[in-house]
Amino acid sequence: MNAVLALKSNSRTLSEPECSSWNHKLACVEADASPVQIPGADKMLVLFETPAGFALFQLLDEGKLDKVEDLWKDFETQENARKLVKLKAFSKFANTTEALGAATALVESKLSKGLRKFLKANCDGETLALADSKLGNIIKEKLAIDCVHNSAVMELMRGIRSMAGELITGLEGYEMAPMSLGLSHSLSRYKLKFSPDKVDTMIVQAIGLLDDLDKELNTYAMRVREWYGWHFPELGKVVQDNIQYAKCVKLMGSRTNAAKLDFSGVITEELEQELKDAAVISMGTEVSEQDMLNIKSLCDQVIALSEYRGQLFDYLRSRMNAIAPNLTVLVGELVGARLIAHAGSLINLAKHPASTVQILGAEKALFRALKTKHETPKYGLIYHASLIGQAAPKFKGKISRILAAKSALSIRLDALGEGSEATIGLENRLKVEARLRQLEGRALGKISGASKGPGGKIEPYNKDKKNGSSLISAARTYNPGADSTLTDTATPAKKQKKEKVMEEVKAETKDELMEEAAVQEAPVVEEPEKKKKKKKTSVQEGEEAAALSLGEKKKKKDKAAAKLAVEEAIAPGVEDIEKKIKKKRKADADEGEMSEEAANGVPTERKKKKKERKGSS
Repeated sequence: MNAVLALKSNSRTLSEPECSSWNHKLACVEADASPVQIPGADKMLVLFETPAGFALFQLLDEGKLDKVEDLWKDFETQENARKLVKLKAFSKFANTTEALGAATALVESKLSKGLRKFLKANCDGETLALADSKLGNIIKEKLAIDCVHNSAVMELMRGIRSMAGELITGLEGYEMAPMSLGLSHSLSRYKLKFSPDKVDTMIVQAIGLLDDLDKELNTYAMRVREWYGWHFPELGKVVQDNIQYAKCVKLMGSRTNAAKLDFSGVITEELEQELKDAAVISMGTEVSEQDMLNIKSLCDQVIALSEYRGQLFDYLRSRMNAIAPNLTVLVGELVGARLIAHAGSLINLAKHPASTVQILGAEKALFRALKTKHETPKYGLIYHASLIGQAAPKFKGKISRILAAKSALSIRLDALGEGSEATIGLENRLKVEARLRQLEGRALGKISGASKGPGGKIEPYNKDKKNGSSLISAARTYNPGADSTLTDTATPAKKQKKEKVMEEVKAETKDELMEEAAVQEAPVVEEPEKKKKKKKTSVQEGEEAAALSLGEKKKKKDKAAAKLAVEEAIAPGVEDIEKKIKKKRKADADEGEMSEEAANGVPTERKKKKKERKGSS
């Protein structure tokens, strides 16, 4: 494509005299470009496109193409250029529409009807050199003309373009400039009008305006609540919706008018009755008529903004369904529009891989995680899609990855495909929903201890299966066993083990107390018997120890080690029990002393010591 269409800032429209002179020049060019028979010339033609028409040059010296580096020297002067190439035929454009059609076909590498007729009439057995390899393949296939495209041909085209005014007789360089400018303007307008439904700039602007409207609407609604709350503070608790609140304020005005008005078109009957009851016992202050007028005008602004927001959302929905139907089915209108706006355009979004689509909008979190070596985010703007909202928290990362992969495919189809139906989007959504149900089914199988599929397996997704439930859609039930209490978080098994050990410790301490009490009550005279008994027991113990086998000793050691581990585990509990036992002993000793003092009438040794301390002090 050698008709370089450069847009210039100083554009102008051709006048009628200029147009007539242009047609006259083209007629002269057509008359001068009659077929020329050059004896002994090489059989190679060069196709060159201009804003005025198609030109066909005959190459006089084909050997020059072997020296590409020196080819530019042959186009330094007009005489040298005419020695290398000669105009064989020229086909002018009848009007701007035909020129626009030919230029559009060349941009898209298509063979137009005018160019086909021109080549059939003037190319018969010659080799054709041209600048577009795709167009050359089409010409070779449809017209059976051999085509050449290489670096030497491109250098030759560059030389012909620099001397086009001199080589094409009757067409000067200063006349080519307005032709090129007019054609470039027409081509630009044609490209803009080519597919107005595919202009995604409107989506970017609409979603930006929608977000701004939401912020302004929220600010105005809060101001209405705060302002009117001085007069009727109870209304804010009765009516929670901002738009309904503004409509009620506009309809009611002063709270004294509430009993006489009908709010059925604004709120429900229950809320209406609550509003009227609250208006009777309201604690708000009185406001003037001028203040009430300003409050009502602000309510009008809130209502008008909300209505315009609804219209804008409907417009955005229609644009998204026309431009990106597959993406809209997968993630929704708002999320899809925000993705397009964040990327800049639908084409730019289609260039992103699925991993980028997944975290698009979370760039700060991503780079912060990479810098601090923490976990990277699992989702960005795509988190607000309905499919991710349906998933459990532990499955949101997996579903976002699957949804991003399917969305990337849908985006590329919307941007580069020609269809306007959301067939791929619907199929991909079904696959994502099936994967979500499959993950939830596995989780339910783990909780219940059994698989949830027929035959013990979870069936894969099958789009052709219409009847029967091949997928798991079991409802998630409440598990009361997962509830935790603040008093005791131990499991029943641990509780039983702890209680058993505590009982053993209590029994051992009780036995020790009984032995101590028996030792205190025993008479002093019976000491020899005690010694004999001790000797007997020691002899018996020695005999028993000799009789024990090595296996029994090992068992005892293992039991002792286990007991030691249990004692260490419950050491805090044993210390509390020992403290209680010591307190109990002290209390028993004090009671015994009190009883002795009461029986003998003599103070005990402890009381004597206390009296001596007091006297010394």
